[in-house]
Amino acid sequence: MQPDVITGRERLVGPNPALEKLIDFYRAFNQGDMSLMQDNWEQSSEASMSNPVGGVKRSWQEIEQVYARIFNGPAEVYVEYYDYSLHQSADMFTVVGRERGYFKLGDKQLDLAIRTSRIYRQRDGQWRQLHHHGSIDVPENLAVYQAAVLNGKFA
Repeated sequence: MQPDVITGRERLVGPNPALEKLIDFYRAFNQGDMSLMQDNWEQSSEASMSNPVGGVKRSWQEIEQVYARIFNGPAEVYVEYYDYSLHQSADMFTVVGRERGYFKLGDKQLDLAIRTSRIYRQRDGQWRQLHHHGSIDVPENLAVYQAAVLNGKFA
């Protein structure tokens, strides 16, 4: 059974390696764990990410820079995944849903609402994230979020 909300703190009853890998992503993100994040992603030039902060990135080396900026920056960022569906075949799965959370910088906070999809591929018995796409729901919040992450201050 799938949890309604994924935060990275879930413990599944029964094995579901695909869902476990998705939970690991949110654990890595919310704990700022670059090692776990690296383990979650495909380590090749085929990996790609399109998100509000980093734009389009191709390869783990480019994607890692986006997470490093978030993890090592002055802000606290938290997201959880909800209202999602998981679609799986033998060697791929896709999840489509929404993230909600916050971005805190000093005494200011921006609530986040992001439409998010992730694609994972299985190789050598391991699920690895191949693609991520995220879009912020409220256009006005996009500029504020980008400026805060990239410049370390709210616009």
